[in-house]
Amino acid sequence: MNGSTVAPKVGLALGSGASRGWSHIGVIKALLNAGIVPDVVCGTSVGAMVGGSYLAGNLDKLEDWVLGSSRTDVLRFFSFRLANAGFVDMERFNWFLHNFVAAPGVLIDALEKPFAAVCTDLDTGREVLLQEGGLADAVRASMAMPGLFPAERNHQRWLVDGGLVNPVPVTVCRMLGADIVIAVNLNSEILSRRNARNRVASAVEDDSIFANLKKQAKEYSNSFLVNDDEPDKTPGWYSSISHTINIFQDQITRGRLDADPADILIAPKVGDFGMFDFQRAADAIIEGEICVQNAMDEIRRCLKSK
Repeated sequence: MNGSTVAPKVGLALGSGASRGWSHIGVIKALLNAGIVPDVVCGTSVGAMVGGSYLAGNLDKLEDWVLGSSRTDVLRFFSFRLANAGFVDMERFNWFLHNFVAAPGVLIDALEKPFAAVCTDLDTGREVLLQEGGLADAVRASMAMPGLFPAERNHQRWLVDGGLVNPVPVTVCRMLGADIVIAVNLNSEILSRRNARNRVASAVEDDSIFANLKKQAKEYSNSFLVNDDEPDKTPGWYSSISHTINIFQDQITRGRLDADPADILIAPKVGDFGMFDFQRAADAIIEGEICVQNAMDEIRRCLKSK
């Protein structure tokens, strides 16, 4: 024995949260700038996408795209004509994954660090971890939110969004060998800040993804995607679905983190982001960076104590 100590393995658990997930870019950048390089990366839904992009060496490309994209660019991913399988244009989404996350030939098994994407088995409701095969395929399965994306076929099972069972995959990081887990929870304020956002929702949604879908579907139903800017008015499809998702994400996240707490929990203040406020990427990235900077003393204490 030479008295040397082995540095603890740091796991990064990147949670689900749709447009709020751009915060993960800021979190990763701030950690790297501080010299803290994760040894294990696990992600759920958008967390799998950003984490996968980082491990594939494409995080800068992804950041450049999200910061340079307009609302119109985002709208191109959605079409009412695709509603039988989901609203997302999968051909365009695959183009995005292969250019800004991982090329088709990039395999999880070949990554320099352990990675897992969390999914849900649509038939059994069980958590499924994808740790081998195509990285882009795993990310797509982890993001397959029912109704928006089609379910992904994988080894005789249909997989959907991992946020249904494990929104912040702390346990997965530990399973892959992490001694310390830094977790990013994007769902900490999604219910408490809802009312504040509703006051400005009608102005925003006039030019939103779902306002565009409503125009496409006008001949089908004028009330299909009605806004909810009037408190006494029956909530429209978009409002009901998005708030329902927020409720179960909040409840599942609380339960999982209570049972499996992270060593360091980072919670960006992005609760007022709508599910598809992708054009607010710059704000989300900055918030992720700020949260890491604010937690840096705690992170360093935790690293020294292990």
